[in-house]
Amino acid sequence: MVQTLTQSQTLSLSLPETIALYVTPEQFAILAAANRELRLERTARGELIVMPPTGWETGKRNRSIIGQLDRWYEANADLGEAFDSSTGFTLPNGAIRSPDACWISQERWSAIDPQPDTFPSICPDFVVELRSKSDSLSSVQAKMREYIENGTKLGWLLDPQHRRVEIYRPGSPVEVRENPAELSGEAVLPGFVLNLGRVWG
Repeated sequence: MVQTLTQSQTLSLSLPETIALYVTPEQFAILAAANRELRLERTARGELIVMPPTGWETGKRNRSIIGQLDRWYEANADLGEAFDSSTGFTLPNGAIRSPDACWISQERWSAIDPQPDTFPSICPDFVVELRSKSDSLSSVQAKMREYIENGTKLGWLLDPQHRRVEIYRPGSPVEVRENPAELSGEAVLPGFVLNLGRVWG
């Protein structure tokens, strides 16, 4: 007997890491809307990346990053807009990425007139990626390079396992700092200082 599924029924499908799924931007938007409990990204080639919820340690660290950025943002709201890890952006190369934390200058944000419930076509000026235990270092480094190639002015890769930070800037080699106490937002986020003691825990 052939079993048919009604429109409201769903099936779970497990995919080996060796198999990739490719989606169009339109298909990605539908998948993201139907799976709000997951963080989804799309590479420039159209490959779908599914990121399950993080463990409590990563969640706690990311809350500290967002909290510190938000306090700076509230005091400097006229400079731009800040976003958390649930926000997706369509980069110039076609990838749809969700940094763990990011900020966009008011001048650039106002210029794109983003529509509600979309993945704005813009690459943030400032991004933070927090490496979790399940992330390979090379994959997060590749993502950081992608941000810089698409317009990011300052990027931080935080690796709590080794208490190490990689700082990315356009036109400059990656700066590596071992166990720094804090990070400066430099000219991109004037006056912003991230206290890493609160992040490392």
